[in-house]
Amino acid sequence: MEIFLVPAVTSSLLLLLPMTMISAMAFDNAFTTRNSPALFNLAWMTKMHWDGGINHIEVQPLTPLTAQNKIAETIENVLSKLRTDTVYPKLFKYAFGNTDINSQRMLKALAQFMGSIISSNSKYDKVQRGEASFTSTEQNGYAFFKAKCDACHKEPLFTDNSFRNSRLAANPLLNDLGRMGISNDKNDSLKFKVPSLRNIMLTFPYSHDGKFYSLSAVIDHYRTGIITSQPILDRLLVNRIAITNTEKNDLINFLNTLTDTTLTKATRFSK
Repeated sequence: MEIFLVPAVTSSLLLLLPMTMISAMAFDNAFTTRNSPALFNLAWMTKMHWDGGINHIEVQPLTPLTAQNKIAETIENVLSKLRTDTVYPKLFKYAFGNTDINSQRMLKALAQFMGSIISSNSKYDKVQRGEASFTSTEQNGYAFFKAKCDACHKEPLFTDNSFRNSRLAANPLLNDLGRMGISNDKNDSLKFKVPSLRNIMLTFPYSHDGKFYSLSAVIDHYRTGIITSQPILDRLLVNRIAITNTEKNDLINFLNTLTDTTLTKATRFSK
């Protein structure tokens, strides 16, 4: 996987497609243990990764670059490749004033690029700006969302950047304790970051471990699948979420309005 300093040579598909769907790109065809979140609106994320182990966009690339089940590189080796490339020294000079290539500049360039990936022009956004209108089923879905989902998936980012236990059955092979692995606080056991719902129609599979391959299955988890005996279960989910089939259909129709084709079809993010 190459590192690009200019948006014009970055594939828009990779911005939205979770890593579990493109795992062949990892070193030696390795599989990661978590489903990679999509890359957009990172400038407004206070903590990154499912466990919040990264708290700044500028250092976010370090983990995927160096992890053995991801890119499996060293920073010095990456810098060496950039320095001997025929194009990158010129790009660094254009961006920073001279051809010096070091880790600080590389991470700044990546942070600037990632921060430029903004999703803010979906149908939902156009409705909020008065440029479009919801259909009746989309409006009903939005009303349901505001009543039952907005506490965690705060507008306009559609995440509150918190960590919550939504009580999925733990995968015994992964033994992933979520936020607890960072905080060492038992009260954080099985808590994972609330993901953004923007572009959710394009970012399957869902959940930190990619166990859900459809939005319908995710909704079914919240209405019937939550293990309510979990002692650290988020208080908002202790009674699960009552959702009729009609409400489920309306909600999915609303969530579809969060797809931002202005971003996904942007030529600056295409090869």
